[in-house]
Formats: sequence, C-alpha cells, structure tokens
Amino acid sequence: MNPHRLFVTSCISLATAAVSFAVRGDVAGPMGAAFHLTNEQIGVVMSPAFYGFALAILLGGLIIDTIGMRVLHALSGLAFIVGVGAIVFAPRPDGAVSSVFSETGTTLLYAGFFLFGIGHGLVECVINPLLASIYTREKTKRITAVHAWWPGGMILGGLATLALSAVAMRWELRMCLILIPAIGYLLLVLSLSYPQTERATANIPASTMWKEAARPMFLLLFVCMWMTAAVELGTDQWFPLVMGRLVPSLSPEAGSGVAFLVYTAGLMFVLRVWGGSVTHKSPLGTLVVSAVLCAVGLYWLGALDPSSGAILAITAATIFGVGKTFFWPTMVGVTAELFPKGGALLMAIIGAAGMTSVSIVTPLMGQRMDAFGPGAALQMMAGLGVVLFVIFTGVWFYFRARGGYRAVHLDDERL
Repeated sequence: MNPHRLFVTSCISLATAAVSFAVRGDVAGPMGAAFHLTNEQIGVVMSPAFYGFALAILLGGLIIDTIGMRVLHALSGLAFIVGVGAIVFAPRPDGAVSSVFSETGTTLLYAGFFLFGIGHGLVECVINPLLASIYTREKTKRITAVHAWWPGGMILGGLATLALSAVAMRWELRMCLILIPAIGYLLLVLSLSYPQTERATANIPASTMWKEAARPMFLLLFVCMWMTAAVELGTDQWFPLVMGRLVPSLSPEAGSGVAFLVYTAGLMFVLRVWGGSVTHKSPLGTLVVSAVLCAVGLYWLGALDPSSGAILAITAATIFGVGKTFFWPTMVGVTAELFPKGGALLMAIIGAAGMTSVSIVTPLMGQRMDAFGPGAALQMMAGLGVVLFVIFTGVWFYFRARGGYRAVHLDDERL
C-alpha cells in the first residue's frame, strides 16, 4: 500500500467530479439548443446529478466493507466515462420534445447526468473513509487537504471550458474534457492496493455501526450538514447570476459573475491546502468562525445595490469565500473523528445529507429571487449562517465543559 499515491489518486478523482460540475454549467445552453430543450427541461435533465450522488454515497457506504474501496473507486471512474459517452453520442430529436423521457436522446442525457452523480457519490464514498483509515491521527487535516481539489477542479474545468468556448469548440468536445482526469485516475486506481476501512480493520460489527448513527451528537451533525451544504453549494449554484444582478458592472454576459465564482474557488483551494492544520487543531472553532463569516459575507452581499462598487462586492465575496471554505471537509472530518465505529456509513450519510440539501435549496433560492430579488435570497442564506453559529457555539461549549474536543481512536485502550 502506498499512502501518498492513494492520497494523490483521491485528489484527482475529486477534481474530476468538480470538472464535471464546471463543464455541466458551460455546455447547458448549447446542449439544450441541440436537443430542442426548454430551460425547465434542461433542469430536469441535469437534476439527477444531485440525486445520483446521494444514492451512490448511501449505497456505497453500506457495501464498501464488503466489496472494498478499490472496486468502488474504479466504478466511479467508469461512471464518469460512460456518462460522457451517453451524453455525447445521444441521438438528437428532430424538434421540440414533449417530455425528457419521450425521446431516446433526451433519456440518454438524463442517464448520463445520473451517472455523473453516481461517479461523484462513489468518489466521496471512498476517499473520506480511505483517508480516515490511512491517517488515523490527522483525519480532519487530510480530509480538508484532499477537498481542496473540489475548488481546484472547478477552477481548472472553468478555465478550460472558457478557453475552448473562446475558440468556438463544439460542446461535445468540451464535455470530453471530463475524460482526461477520469481515465487518469481510473488507471491509478487499478494499479494500487487499498486497505480495509478503519472500522473493518478493528472488527467493529455492523450492528455497532448502526447504533452510532442514532447517537444524539451525530444526529445534530446530520441536521447541521443540511444547512452548511446549503450555505456553501446552494449559494454557489446561483452566485454568477446573483452577482451580475446585484452589481450591474459585474455583468454575467461579460463573464464577471463566473470570475467571482472562480475567485472564491481560488480562496477555497489555497486555504484548504494550507489551512488543514488549523482545522486539525480546532475543528469546532473552525465551524464557529466559518458560520460567522458566511453570515456576515452573505448578508453584506445581499445588501449590495446598483450603486455599490466592485471593491465592496469583492470584500463581501472574500468574507463569504473564506467562511464557506472549511464547512464540508470539517463536517466530514468531525464525523470521522468522533464516530470511528460508524465507519464509512456515517460519513456517507453526512455527504448524502449535504448534496440532497443542495437539490432542495437551489429552487427555493430561485423562488426567493423571483419574489423579492437576489439580495433577499442571499440574506435568507445568511440567516442559516446565524443558526449554525448558535448551534456550533453550543457544541463548542459542550465539549469545553467536558475537557475539550478530542478525536476518538479505535486503538485507544479505553475503547
């Protein structure tokens, strides 16, 4: 077993999922035109990427100890590759379609994006318990570091698609960008040996794993994950459009809104790569500070108006970008550290909660924008940041009263 190569493979596989996220947004328009889809139908076609993620990470968490991490990791790569093929080679309908499922071509599009969700879900299902099993004494630090490649992949995918769009490259070829990292990490997976998960190595029975899922602290983290993912990823889905509408000088047509998304992704990448030691020292403190920064940044962004300048917008976006950086990996890391007996299942449940939340909050933000404007939608999300601050502060005081936060290790004598 080569821990370093497994870590690198994990980074590339998560970057592949992020590239698919970026490419999906880039090709939505020309793909919809090629298949005569309405905007609503485009949304239907792309929606299974979220549900496929939740399904894959949950099912994967249940079977990972039976079939092994290597098999699931390889299947994730195959899902991305087959998904690209289904989309690129789907037959075009002759005219407008009454339903996504009324034509073979549009049904294949739906299946292709579903496979993207499966691939992404299996990646998260594998890399989190893999890192927790390899680096048992620094789980949050390593999980944070590998999750730097989510924004890293978004940056690479976004810049690559912008470059290919500038030279009028066909959308099908831009879609094939996903194949480069997907094939690369699949070959790496096939060349490596994988360990058993930490829970399996310690011979913790499945019944104990399920009991861990019913513990009050885990249930509280489960509820919080719905909100942290909504604040981070739900807002990101609307960020380019919202920024363009709030500050007219940041026109989406000029690509400025996308540039702001790339900017905040850049902040996340840098902070996750070099900030993992901070989260390792104080995971709960990190969550408290992140909640404050998200609440302040989103409220400030929501208060922008046409007279607001770019400097104010950049400052508010920076505060939000720093705040959202550590939410996802720290939530997964705290779950791994406090509930090692829960194994991959509990980390899978946390991940599924996060992505399901995004699928729900995205249309809710759209409704809020339609009724009250984009600023109100961002300030609604700022309210979630306040709620998270209250909860995480309470959890921090709870652990402080018990002697402070300490990661639980399966090899400790007290277990």
